[in-house]
Amino acid sequence: MRWLSLIALSVIGLAAPASALGDGGPALPVQGGTGISAPGTTYAYVAVAAGRDATVVRRVGAGPAAGPSSIRVSGDYGIPGVGSSGQTTGLSADGDTLVLAELFGGAVPRTTRLLVLDTPRLGVRARIALPGWSVVDAISPDGRWLYLIHYPSYGNLSRYEVLAYDLVTRHLLAKPIVDPHDGDQAMTGFPVTRVMSADGRWAYTLYIRASGEPFIHALDTAGVRAVCVDLPPSLGRIDIGNASLSLGAGSKTIRIDADGVIQAIVDTRTFAARVVHSAPFVTERTLKTVAPVARTASTSDSGGLPWMLLLAAAVIAAIGGAVGLRTRLRVP
Repeated sequence: MRWLSLIALSVIGLAAPASALGDGGPALPVQGGTGISAPGTTYAYVAVAAGRDATVVRRVGAGPAAGPSSIRVSGDYGIPGVGSSGQTTGLSADGDTLVLAELFGGAVPRTTRLLVLDTPRLGVRARIALPGWSVVDAISPDGRWLYLIHYPSYGNLSRYEVLAYDLVTRHLLAKPIVDPHDGDQAMTGFPVTRVMSADGRWAYTLYIRASGEPFIHALDTAGVRAVCVDLPPSLGRIDIGNASLSLGAGSKTIRIDADGVIQAIVDTRTFAARVVHSAPFVTERTLKTVAPVARTASTSDSGGLPWMLLLAAAVIAAIGGAVGLRTRLRVP
């Protein structure tokens, strides 16, 4: 259940210094699992731990006949995660560039360290160190533009800004990537799930604001621009934490699914959104009202949010506020 992931990220935040507390948190890099693959390929790249402070990146499956099948690098790296649904990012659609993100301990990192690999030869192309805390959000199809979600305030992890880094010139654009129609409005929210266009150009990410309002962040990774799509308020009645995104024929529409039903459709040309199904109220609307709801809601439904809160409380009690908690996420 995706609410478990949301709560887990909050627990990680609670294990960090008090200055790192906020309304949400980013998805963390992962090691192991099925890895990440480019569209139309039959192989994947998997990062695994290799002893103390080292990582092995393997190419698995029916990959290219020539070239190495693995590389060992110094440092503790994983495939960047996206949202709370277990998705990953960092591999360009052409399959030639893979960006890994450094794993970190219980404290929020003051420096973001990334590793850029040339995948055909499985060689290190660059090591990047950026001030502050950022997570990998997306990469353009040709591997030139890398997008980062930067958290400017350790005290509010629901507030973020999207930065673009040119992997060719090794230069970070000074201004964040914003929807020009939003003006100076601060970008806030918690990423839930994502769908990519077939060509890897557009990254459509479903967010939920602290107010409970859902929206889609549409990032044009080739055009270095973004559009924020406000969704109908009635969608706040569905379980956004368990929602998923899918694309219609020809990637002309984005479908928002929840409880096995298409709830809304967004036109990817005009970004107009419409509700197609009115769902009953099935879960709490906001992260902000979690505490009051936990005191009054029934806990008879094992899939509901109160059980997740109890689990989070148990975990917090177990770690005892230890700052040294290891946040390595491993997928079986």
